[in-house]
Amino acid sequence: MIDIQTLVDHVRTYNPKCNEDLIRRAYEYGKEKHSKQRRQSGELYFTHPIEVAIILAGQKLDDDTIITALLHDTLEDTDATFKELTELFGVEIAQLIDGVTKLTNLELSSVQAKQAENFRKLLLAMSQDLRVLLVKLGDRLHNMRTIKHMKPEKQIGKARETMDIFAPLAGRMGMQWMREELEDLAFKVLNSEARNSIIRRFINLRDQSEDLIPSIIKDVRSLLSANNIEASITGREKKPYSIWRKMEEKQQSFSRLSDIYGFRIITEKITERASKQKSPVSVINEILQKLPSVLDKKPL
Repeated sequence: MIDIQTLVDHVRTYNPKCNEDLIRRAYEYGKEKHSKQRRQSGELYFTHPIEVAIILAGQKLDDDTIITALLHDTLEDTDATFKELTELFGVEIAQLIDGVTKLTNLELSSVQAKQAENFRKLLLAMSQDLRVLLVKLGDRLHNMRTIKHMKPEKQIGKARETMDIFAPLAGRMGMQWMREELEDLAFKVLNSEARNSIIRRFINLRDQSEDLIPSIIKDVRSLLSANNIEASITGREKKPYSIWRKMEEKQQSFSRLSDIYGFRIITEKITERASKQKSPVSVINEILQKLPSVLDKKPL
C-alpha cells in the first residue's frame, strides 16, 4: 500500500504549497474507517482510494480533489457521516464526497448502449462540481485496472458500462489518455481474442522491422532541423481497441491499415516566419508523405 509520504511528495511536485497536514489527516481517517475491509483481491480496501488519489495527483489536481479521492467511499461503505466529514475536512470536501457517493449509487448496470448518452448527460447534470466526475473517473479507472478479481459476469457488466459511459465521458472532458486506457481495459474483457490477435501482430511487426518509432522520430527531427524548425516529437503505438475499431469501420485487415502509429509534433509557431522560408505546417506535411505507410499521416 502506498504510504502517505509518497502521496504527499507526489502532490508537492506540482503544488509545493499544498495543505500537507489536511492530506495526512484524510489519509489516516480513511485508513482507519476502511481498516476492517478488504477488496476482492484480498488487499486492504484502502489501497483503492490511495490509488485513485495517485491517479488524480498525476493530473495535478487540487488538494480538495486529492482528499475527496482518499475519502470517496467513506460515506457509502463506512460509518462516516456528512456532519463528521464537514467538521473534520470542511463543507466543500464533504459535498464533493457526497457527490461521488450519489453518482456511485446510480443504477448503471442495466444500461443499454442506446441509453448511454442519456446517462452521460445525467452524470454531468448531477455533478455541480466537475471534480466529482474526475474522482468518479479515477475510481472507475482503478477498478478497471483490477477487474480480474471480479466474477466473470460482473466483469462483462462493468466493461460494457465503461465502454458506453465512462470512456466517452473521459474523452468529452479532454482526458484522451484515460479514454483510451478505459476502452482498452474494457476491450480486454469484452473481446480478449481480438485484442490478443492485434497485440500478436504488433509483436510480429516489431520483430520484422524493429522498433520503428525511435527511428522515425530521429528522421523527422533531422528533417525539421534542416528547415530550421524546432519542435518536440513524440510517437506511440495506437491502442488495440482503437485499431480494432478502425478495422471494423473500414473493413480492412491489420496489414492494410495506414495508421497503427501516431506521432505528435509541437512547434512554437505554425505561420510563415519569413518570405523565403516554409511554414512548419508545410514542412511537416511534406515529411509525412515520405514516411512509411504504417504511420498515421493525416495532413495538418
